[in-house]
Amino acid sequence: MLTAGSDRTYAIGLDFGTASARAVALDTETGDELATTVSPYAGGRGGVISDDADPNLARQEPQDYADALELTLGGVVAQLAEQGALEHGRIVGIGVATTGSTPLPLDDSARPLALDERFRPDPAAKAWLWKDHTAHAEAAEITSLLEERELPYLAYVGGTYSSEWFWAKILRCARTSPAVFAAAASWCELSDFVPALATGAGLDMSRNACAAGHKAMFSRLWNGLPAASFLAELEPGLAALRERLYEDVRPAGDRAGSLRPDLAERVGLGGEDVAIAVGTFDAHAGAVAGGVRPGRLVKIVGTSTCDCTVTGEPEPRPIPGVCGVVQDSVLPGLVGVEAGQSAVGDLFDWFVRTLAPEGLAGPEAHERLSAAAAGLEPGASGLVALDWNNGNRTVLVDPLLSGLVVGQTLATTAAEIYRALIEATAFGARVIVEQVERYGLPIEDVVVSGGIAQSPLAMQIYADVLGRTVRLARSANASAAGAAIFGAVAGGAHPDAEHAQAAMGGVGEIAYQPRSDAVRIYERLYGVYRKLHDAFGRVDGPLSSVMKELIEIRAGALA
Repeated sequence: MLTAGSDRTYAIGLDFGTASARAVALDTETGDELATTVSPYAGGRGGVISDDADPNLARQEPQDYADALELTLGGVVAQLAEQGALEHGRIVGIGVATTGSTPLPLDDSARPLALDERFRPDPAAKAWLWKDHTAHAEAAEITSLLEERELPYLAYVGGTYSSEWFWAKILRCARTSPAVFAAAASWCELSDFVPALATGAGLDMSRNACAAGHKAMFSRLWNGLPAASFLAELEPGLAALRERLYEDVRPAGDRAGSLRPDLAERVGLGGEDVAIAVGTFDAHAGAVAGGVRPGRLVKIVGTSTCDCTVTGEPEPRPIPGVCGVVQDSVLPGLVGVEAGQSAVGDLFDWFVRTLAPEGLAGPEAHERLSAAAAGLEPGASGLVALDWNNGNRTVLVDPLLSGLVVGQTLATTAAEIYRALIEATAFGARVIVEQVERYGLPIEDVVVSGGIAQSPLAMQIYADVLGRTVRLARSANASAAGAAIFGAVAGGAHPDAEHAQAAMGGVGEIAYQPRSDAVRIYERLYGVYRKLHDAFGRVDGPLSSVMKELIEIRAGALA
């Protein structure tokens, strides 16, 4: 720990998101944010490689990660130097948080296959971004086989394997791009790749508990990854791949190694021994920065949402439909609980990009629509929407569900639909809270971070729908700030994540209180939402086949 009069120490947090990477530098004693830099990804559209013929495909260029690592690190170091901060202190650690599950195939030197000229044009050789749903059939196959074999691997990840996750994507690669699958010496999550890139580690890189437990069905309850015999039933090559992956995992905040000398020199840290922390997921890091603790749910609200809380119970306890209940995830030493929604900011952006009328469209469309929607009273539009334009992550765990708006008339306005979409994401958030509480984890308050947290309209709606105080995290860059907290631990500035969290994280001064009149109206609207949710989304719902049938019709027409 620092002592009075000693040099200052700083930690850098790296947040590799969907469209860009961000770095922040924090004072390890006060948590003050001293510098920040953003580096947009060059590949694809908004950093995402997509396919108009397949709306489920979402990939990224691995070279963008290497470029962003150097640019963001160099940017914050330069800012610290300009401020004179490095004259009186030093950077002790760097933490890394990324999207997930975002796996990528590697060659035998831990180099992404996408950088090999043989595979450069092949989307399968790139990083399979978290929101890639091309493996929905493979995910269903994994779930079905586990149920048939009565194996426990899904008990702690909601009971249904997701198309967003590690094994489904790799199985999809084996089925559709066998040359890429055969050439891959191993696969890793982005949250392991970036620390390995920073340290120069090879295939023996550290693997983090968050990605392994929440996405790859790793648990010490069954001695690690799923058994080779089970994987071989899915695809013989998966059993062989298992032997080339990992046997153990480490929590965020552990030291993965030191910043490699050549990279340190280029970013202005030559001669320094800077610790690199074991990686984690962006939302988990954001939850730590937001002061996650037992009884507090932290929502990282961006393109999608990830909801995190923790429990001090000695072992994980299954919660159906919840993405994961995993030891040493979120906050090391506790059991982390993760849920989420597949489209929030993406849902609002879709509406603005494709449906906002003239006069409300353009660069300030969100501001204009929010201002118009804020003038509407709860329930005045007569609309209720479902927030499934990118499928349902929790609690239905079905990527093939789609969006719906009910109650439209010839008088319905764009602002009314926009508000209904915000309300739909709040209703989806309430479903998650109720599911977690139903299984014995009370939620006393909610903290929100991310881009959507800056919308007073959205935050007030969330407070009214949830019936709880909604506070904003101290940092507007919570995922990067959480990564910096882990960097501070890896660098020895704090003995553990909880001490670092107390010094560097927490909530800000802004809080939204539920309004009693709005709460009453939203209680009725939520009842309508639940009727639609169960009718269209539950397997036994009377309208459960409708959205799937529409997908089949679309696929036939495109073919």
